[in-house]
Amino acid sequence: MASPAAAGPGTTLPPGAARRDFYWLRSFIAGGVAGCCAKTTTAPLDRVKILLQAHNHHYKHLGVFSTLCAVPKKEGYLGLYKGNGAMMIRIFPYGAIQFMAFDRYKKVIKKQLGISGHVHRLMAGSMAGITAVICTYPLDMVRVRLAFQVKGEHKYMGIIHAFKMIYTKEGGFSGFYRGLMPTVVGMAPYAGFSFFTFGTLKSIGLAQAPNLLGRPSLDNPDVLVLKTHVNLLCGGIAGAIAQTISYPLDVTRRRMQLGAVLPDAEKCLTMVQTLKYVYRQHGIRRGLYRGLSLNYIRCIPSQAVAFTTYELMKQFLHLN
Repeated sequence: MASPAAAGPGTTLPPGAARRDFYWLRSFIAGGVAGCCAKTTTAPLDRVKILLQAHNHHYKHLGVFSTLCAVPKKEGYLGLYKGNGAMMIRIFPYGAIQFMAFDRYKKVIKKQLGISGHVHRLMAGSMAGITAVICTYPLDMVRVRLAFQVKGEHKYMGIIHAFKMIYTKEGGFSGFYRGLMPTVVGMAPYAGFSFFTFGTLKSIGLAQAPNLLGRPSLDNPDVLVLKTHVNLLCGGIAGAIAQTISYPLDVTRRRMQLGAVLPDAEKCLTMVQTLKYVYRQHGIRRGLYRGLSLNYIRCIPSQAVAFTTYELMKQFLHLN
């Protein structure tokens, strides 16, 4: 497509040409907004999950709901949002890259490899999740360190200070990627099954009951989209399935990320070592799947809001 300059001063661009020129940017913004809305909705549950996963000594004997009540008493209500500033700095590019990459990978897999149907959603979702994780992992590392701190026992004074401390005390840039392997291994099935489940439910729903479940898109009446409440339901189901499959690797990632903050850090240096240690010390239910009930409460609305917001943003930014 010729640029406006190449087209000449008196040339009128075809309708929608300017919109197509900035499709990637609008897709980036839509994904970023979707990620921020989803994570803000469940930020208190994220904080509690980190405290339970890594067995913080102040809360390790408590359950999910008792921890939710205990944190405000000990640290104030803002304690439920500790680390959320770093989360928002991370989640905008994370959500933006993930959703934008998913659309791109899906097209490439279908066009270049000739793979279509439901399989290309699974492959594209896995690749998009891995891409987003690698690009934003240092921000996630800092966010976890801040969220694990308890009032009165602060090691890090803020986002910038945490970056400096990790860089100087934990081996430079490699310190920011501690726990990357279980994150990547866990993200592949999580993102893959999340996008796969949502996309499959969406296509089946619109094909089998278009009048009941769907409506015309606001930006393109020729395109059928799911109604908002159906979007929320499909997103929630997608999140639940994906989380169940990948949760043990999420626990492993958190413990590795916390690193030197934990007293047993030397026993959690590699992914396999950490998995074995958590299993031997705490078992399956109270170790590898500790906090899963909270994650269902957290992940189901999070994914529901993420997919629903993205679908609405696509209409608002004329991506259909």
